[in-house]
Amino acid sequence: MRTLVITEHGPPEVLKVEERPDPQPGPGEVRIRVRAAGINFADLLARMGLYQDAPKPPCVVGYEVAGEVDMVGDGVESPAVGERVLAGCRFGGYAELVVVRANDTVPLPDGWSFEEGAALPVVYATAYAGLIRYGSLREGERILIHAAAGGVGIAATQIAKLAGADEIYGTASPSKHDAIRGFGVDHAIDYTSADFAKEVRRIAGSEEPLDLIMDAIGGRSFRRSWSLLGPGGRLVCYGATSIAGGEKRSIPRALKTMVEMPPFFPVPMMSRSKSVIGLNMLKLWDAKGSLDEYVQPLREWTEAGRLRPVVAEAFPLEQGPAAHRYIAERKNVGKVVLTL
Repeated sequence: MRTLVITEHGPPEVLKVEERPDPQPGPGEVRIRVRAAGINFADLLARMGLYQDAPKPPCVVGYEVAGEVDMVGDGVESPAVGERVLAGCRFGGYAELVVVRANDTVPLPDGWSFEEGAALPVVYATAYAGLIRYGSLREGERILIHAAAGGVGIAATQIAKLAGADEIYGTASPSKHDAIRGFGVDHAIDYTSADFAKEVRRIAGSEEPLDLIMDAIGGRSFRRSWSLLGPGGRLVCYGATSIAGGEKRSIPRALKTMVEMPPFFPVPMMSRSKSVIGLNMLKLWDAKGSLDEYVQPLREWTEAGRLRPVVAEAFPLEQGPAAHRYIAERKNVGKVVLTL
């Protein structure tokens, strides 16, 4: 089978298409002929050598796929061979074939493309976990979503609207403001030319106006986000994209980002009645054995047509380097996927 391999840590060009043996499903597993594979920012960090949980090169990454089941292991009754499914995978998604546990698959909704299917498992599970499962979003609350034009950002906006959020603030570059408003953001904020915290305060007319914030930027952003929360507010930290400022790993930049992150101590959190939630979906996946807890609740919305992924661009597997560069340059509005 063809795979897109991180041959070594470095710029996008280290991604090479290589042949690898076809995987075989074991008991309780199915093999999927991949038609589309989602790309996450963690994949870019893995390529640069900034993601400690990723396998060492040469390796194949990729957390989410959509395609057809082409083989099943012993004991599997569903899904059946030929069924269209989407699934989360523990790496290995950038490939023509991938083996996953049968219960990690979800039927691809009628009318959805494979590209849309590959855009759902990880980003929507992340958004649901951050907002609902751990962030405890309640109807009528005000929230801020950083990088609101990205895959998780759009997913979080859609889920927040469905959950009854009163006001949604979203950061994005100016060229993306119309798009994020269309997805449900009430107040679009230009993070490139203004201090987002000052802008939120100006719009809200309050020093601590927010109930919940989704922040994957890291560094100083965590500190500014924390300052916007009122009593009972929750800050969900689920990444640190500011650690990557180019195509190659920069140790000085990574260290600077880490140093700029604020220390959160229990006493100040108790005295101000605010909380910080760290979210690592890979750790949850490993601990719980699947993403079911976060994906299954979304099925009611997807089946009712109330929730649907937004695909920014689809690149053929051979254009993996271009796809990674497209994300790194912040060109995407929505999810970027590979097609096979």
